[in-house]
Amino acid sequence: LSAYFCFLMTALGVTAGAHRLWSHRSYKAKLPLRIFLAAANSMAFQNDIYEWSRDHRVHHKYSETDADPHNARRGFFFSHIGWLFVRKHRDVIEKGRKLDFSDLLDDPVVRFQRKYYKSSVVLMCFVIPTFVPWYLWGESLWNAYFLASILRYTISLNVTWLVNSAAHMYGNRPYDKNISPRQNTFVTLGAIGEGFHNYHHTFPFDYSASELGLKFNPTTWFIDFMFWLGLVTERKQAPKEMIQARKERTGDGSA
Repeated sequence: LSAYFCFLMTALGVTAGAHRLWSHRSYKAKLPLRIFLAAANSMAFQNDIYEWSRDHRVHHKYSETDADPHNARRGFFFSHIGWLFVRKHRDVIEKGRKLDFSDLLDDPVVRFQRKYYKSSVVLMCFVIPTFVPWYLWGESLWNAYFLASILRYTISLNVTWLVNSAAHMYGNRPYDKNISPRQNTFVTLGAIGEGFHNYHHTFPFDYSASELGLKFNPTTWFIDFMFWLGLVTERKQAPKEMIQARKERTGDGSA
C-alpha cells in the first residue's frame, strides 16, 4: 500500500504537474498545489520540471520528426527508452531553441526545484519512501527500499515511457487518423489517464487530456478535486461541438 501510494504521488507529479500544468498550461494552480506537484515530480525522478516540459513541448510541436525527442518512427525501443541512451538529434536542439520556455522559469517553484533538483530527488524518490515504512510500522529497510522506492520507480518510469511508445503505435484514432498518437486502454490504466493520446494530440490544451464522462482518468479527478478545494482555476476544455466536428472530419470512425 505504501509503494502504491508513492506510485500515485509519482504519477501525479508527472501527469497533473509536469504534463498538464507546466507543459500545456491547461489549468492554473495556486502555490500550495504547485509545491506539492513539484515535490511529487522530484519523486518521479524523470528530469526536472523545466527540462521535462521543454522536451514535451518540442515533442508536440514536431511530433514524429527528427526534431521529436522520442520520435516513434524510429521504433518502439527508441521511443520507449532508447532516446535516453543517445545524444539528442541535432534537429531537436536546433528547433527546440526556436520555442519560448520563459514562462516556465517565471514560476519560482520551477526555478527552486531546478536549482535543488538532485537533493530533492534523493529525498523524495529514495529516502522518504524507504524511511517512512521503516519508522512508522517497522518494515525492514530492505523491503521498503526495494519495493516502495526501486520497484515503484522502475514501474513508474516504464508506464510513463509507454505513452511515448505504445500509445503512438497501438490503438484507434477516433479524433485524427492522420497523426500517429492513439487511444490505448492499457496505457490509460497504467498512466492514470494519459492513454487517450489521439485526443490529447488533437486537443493538447484540454486539461482532462480526454473526453469527460465515465472515462477512467484519475488525473482529471484529482485536478477536479483540487478545483473543488479552490487550488485550481481556469481549467481549459475543448467544447463538445468542436470535438464532434473533429471526429467527423478527421477521425477513423471508431468512436
